[in-house]
Amino acid sequence: MELINHRPSKSGGSDTTAPQGAEAAEMDAAPVSDGDKKRVFIKTYGCQMNVYDSERMRDLLGPLGYAPSDTPEGSDLVILNTCHIREKAAEKVYSELGRLRPLKEAKEAEGSSMTITVAGCVAQAEGAEIKRRAPVVDLVVGPQTYHKLPELIAEVHRGTGQSLDTEFEVEDKFDVLATPERQIDGYSAFVTVQEGCDKFCTFCVVPYTRGAEWSRPVDQIVAEVRALAAKGIREITLLGQNVNAYHGDAPSGDEASGTWGLGRLVRHLALIGGIDRIRFTTSHPRDMDEELIQTFADEPKLMPYFHLPVQAGSDRILKSMNRKHTAEEYIAIIDRLREVRPDIAISGDMIVGFPGESDEDFEATMELVRRVNYASCFSFKYSRRPGTPGAAMAGQVDEKVSSERLARLQALLAEQQEAFNQSMIGKTLPVLFEREGRNEGQLNGRSPYLQAVHCDAPLELIGQIVNVEITGASKNALAGRLVPEETRAA
Repeated sequence: MELINHRPSKSGGSDTTAPQGAEAAEMDAAPVSDGDKKRVFIKTYGCQMNVYDSERMRDLLGPLGYAPSDTPEGSDLVILNTCHIREKAAEKVYSELGRLRPLKEAKEAEGSSMTITVAGCVAQAEGAEIKRRAPVVDLVVGPQTYHKLPELIAEVHRGTGQSLDTEFEVEDKFDVLATPERQIDGYSAFVTVQEGCDKFCTFCVVPYTRGAEWSRPVDQIVAEVRALAAKGIREITLLGQNVNAYHGDAPSGDEASGTWGLGRLVRHLALIGGIDRIRFTTSHPRDMDEELIQTFADEPKLMPYFHLPVQAGSDRILKSMNRKHTAEEYIAIIDRLREVRPDIAISGDMIVGFPGESDEDFEATMELVRRVNYASCFSFKYSRRPGTPGAAMAGQVDEKVSSERLARLQALLAEQQEAFNQSMIGKTLPVLFEREGRNEGQLNGRSPYLQAVHCDAPLELIGQIVNVEITGASKNALAGRLVPEETRAA
């Protein structure tokens, strides 16, 4: 068994568990004099993978003397880490670039400069278009080349480098990222273990922006998690576009095993002292195996919350999406998970209005939702992405019809989520307190089911896992009170 001395980090922390949305990544100042400090603002759009990538960009830039900026105003470097999953997400980037242009011009009028970088999946998919459409951009960096940021920024400043780098060098990237020290603020952290996708769903751009599936070696992941535990991290979330497709090189001393799957990796990481909670996202039904299912049954540090997108309940639409699983196969996986872990909560993703979706197809989706009974679920109208097969398919669904279907689906999902939260009332849950709450004397944390929980508690419990009796619930959060005799048990 591996043991790591657990040293709690400073009180407070940032919410790194939100699965969607845009946020600015804040950075600790590098140890340089005030006269040498530069300011950097990183805005992150989209998924947890992008949040992780932004954190690592922060780590790479720290030694160059870049200190945090809460806003782009006055910043020397602005990075937009972008998402290309939906059309509106891409358009938001161009709108943001329009707002940055006068800030850059104002800096130049003062005799200084602002370097604007577009990173992430929009950069990968539309690099040349970004340069054409937004000349204000100095540098475009794909998700597999952001480890070159220090070098690329220096070259831009010297006027000697290229302004577009979207090569696929995933192995090289993680070799570089294994070196920089991660800056930690809080008690939960993301750890990328797998990247890319070989599934080629007809609605999705990920195979084109993140490349083929690739898994990090076990030794490399273990080293990163050990370092996180030493900094006081209590909870890790393993990330991948298809995280349960993980097949990484076995650790030193076990080379005969060839590769490990995700279930074995989770069990191994659970041995690291100080790590009390493990999660992973996002999974694909085609990559579920019995070993991973049994890990939910046997490993108490693996939280009973599982995100498994299905996208539709109609087999005809699933086939058109190239999902390569049926609705019944998906439900069979859910039933098996609930058999081995009765308290497990299921989350998912749904798309409505995919080309050719009829009223009957949509009703099949509604029936699957009723059958699964989700604790939470993300749902979207189909968004045509250039270059994907779905964009050219016949039978594009009218926007009004899609909107009506989405409203019906979201009403059902909201009802299920609120019912799940209400079912927590009267139960005692272990809560990892992460930060001060909105009200004085209140702390906020997360339940094993990823629910936000708030209750009155002393500041010294931040960073601790504490038993809380749930006394109230809404659609988005739980309220509770400390169980007195248990407050210092974890």
